[in-house]
Amino acid sequence: MFGKIGVGELLLILGIVLIVFGPAKLPALAKSIGQAFNEFRKGAKGIAKEFDEDLKEETSETKAEDK
Repeated sequence: MFGKIGVGELLLILGIVLIVFGPAKLPALAKSIGQAFNEFRKGAKGIAKEFDEDLKEETSETKAEDK
């Protein structure tokens, strides 16, 4: 029910955003949203990297204890 957004719904949302923020502020709004997504991706990658490193450390410690 909520999973798929069609073309009509997308145009309606974009129209409302255009009315609320105005055409002058739209590029700045899009830029800030893009920067926020990039920061979120960088943070998610960093967390995943730390998790993988911790998992590797625990695995190597477990193998060392088994010997």
